[in-house]
Amino acid sequence: MFETLTLSQDARGIARLTLNRPARHNAMSAQMIAELTEAAALLAAAREVRVVVLAAEGESFCAGGDLAWMKDQIEGGPDARRTGAKALAGMLNALNTLPKPLIGRVQGPAYGGGLGLMSVCDACIGADHARFGLTETKLGLIPATISPYVIARIGGAAARRHFLSARLFDANEAARIGLLAESVPQDDLDATLEAHVRPFLACAPGAVAASKSLVARLSPAIDAAMLEETVALLIARWEDPEAAEGIAAFLEKRSPGWAV
Repeated sequence: MFETLTLSQDARGIARLTLNRPARHNAMSAQMIAELTEAAALLAAAREVRVVVLAAEGESFCAGGDLAWMKDQIEGGPDARRTGAKALAGMLNALNTLPKPLIGRVQGPAYGGGLGLMSVCDACIGADHARFGLTETKLGLIPATISPYVIARIGGAAARRHFLSARLFDANEAARIGLLAESVPQDDLDATLEAHVRPFLACAPGAVAASKSLVARLSPAIDAAMLEETVALLIARWEDPEAAEGIAAFLEKRSPGWAV
């Protein structure tokens, strides 16, 4: 069914949605974004699914946006840029509003949009060797479409520190700022994940979905207007010369012009 993902389900109703581009560190391409959106719709409609685990193959959880995809947005016309930005925003919204518990299994590093995927989960369990970073400003970009979810997860103070500096940080800090619910040794990851997932199976599915909706209603709004604004902000950065220079420098393995 999917080329960039795998989707499976056990007898208890626990579905596993797995990013499957390990050779590219599970960076999000246009195809992966579309397939994640489709998978979210399938899982939302599947009455037998009680819990969804978002996982990844290979060494990395998700390296963010695929640079070839971002280069295409920068070099494309206005319509192409808007289509790409809206697809990314729509995918994140589809996962964020999934009416099932969504638990992240973070077995390795995550950067940029990978932290967006973590932030739309209801909780993430991470391996203690993993490293993280909101690295967009190093590329002349901003974490636009992921920002509502990341700020809701880690708060404004941590967002200022990490959005602006693009500094890398470890799993202990990720747990301290709330990006991870728990950080554990790699060998303990699956047992800890099971301990977080199992309690949902004792809860009424409709009440779980209604409770998740309740939290969203009583939290600062992430609505259509906000999503549209983040789309516009992302497009504006794609159209800025800094983004073209940042992406080119990364692909050419050199420092961008602003680096000192």
